[in-house]
Amino acid sequence: MLAVLSPMKHDAASLVLMFHKPKGVVVTRRDERGRKTVYDLLPEWVREEGWAPVGRLDQDSRGLLLFVRDGRLVESLTRPGGFTRTYEVWVRGHVTAEHLARAIAGVPTALGKLRATRIEARGGAAHKTRLLVELDEGKNRHIRRIFGALRDPGRGTPLKVLELKRTGFGPLRLDIASGQWRFLTETEAAQLNEMRRTNPGRREPNA
Repeated sequence: MLAVLSPMKHDAASLVLMFHKPKGVVVTRRDERGRKTVYDLLPEWVREEGWAPVGRLDQDSRGLLLFVRDGRLVESLTRPGGFTRTYEVWVRGHVTAEHLARAIAGVPTALGKLRATRIEARGGAAHKTRLLVELDEGKNRHIRRIFGALRDPGRGTPLKVLELKRTGFGPLRLDIASGQWRFLTETEAAQLNEMRRTNPGRREPNA
């Protein structure tokens, strides 16, 4: 089998790789428990050349994940307030307008108060609700923790995220099949760099 070689180009688009992470794989270079990692699904040169993921998606989540080689670029892209992340989310339970308002205002969790910047209800089926959720930062299991802190008004049980898919990062939109990857287009790279320049985000206290 022929190896897929890393391209010998250095334009802005080749510095960022978009990957559609499937559900069930972990975002780590190697897993001590023997689980499949994102690097098992990418060309070998991604691991060998030190490409690092921008942010995380937990094992049960899927969707858009970026990889870059420059540590300073990782920091720039993950700085709170810099880039919005967009998610399609299915929640078990009846999500009300009050839930949405509380999630945007912020709810107490084990990681402190967590919030979403925007939420839209997109319908549902049976006892499930489909939502579009935007964040301007991404803490560990951020969306799952928000909805886990809220309760279904009819059943009194906590809401639970059943499916979570990241569909956007800043100006970028996921347009490839699960398990596939590509480099950014020149237009996408220019849009990403323009947003970095004009919206650098906020620094964490004492950072």
